[in-house]
Amino acid sequence: MNWQDIALVSAGGIGSVVAVIHGVLVQRYMVRPVGAFLQAEGRAAASTGRLVPLLLHFSTVSWFAGGLALIAAAGWFGPQARLATSLIVGGLYLYGALGNLWGTRGRHPGWVLYGVALVLIAFGAVR
Repeated sequence: MNWQDIALVSAGGIGSVVAVIHGVLVQRYMVRPVGAFLQAEGRAAASTGRLVPLLLHFSTVSWFAGGLALIAAAGWFGPQARLATSLIVGGLYLYGALGNLWGTRGRHPGWVLYGVALVLIAFGAVR
């Protein structure tokens, strides 16, 4: 395993761990309160109550799968697939980092962690 592989595995690990933490926090602080509000007020259809958690966790699932893809790219993918995976996952992480930075005005560690992952992806993308 060379330094580029280690960089991709590290980026994938950061992305996956951050995604799991994100999922737990979203469930606790967003999904449960919104679900309780929708049930208590009776303002929304049952389909809305089922759809809200899926939409709120979409980014969590994407970031986690992206982390796993980066780890797989480091060990098993050829150069072109490795580059394509890095570009796709890097785009997801860039969107998350910029959205987090803008949405929280920099007062959240998520944008920093995904920024570090992006640097590692850039380093590890080409063997």
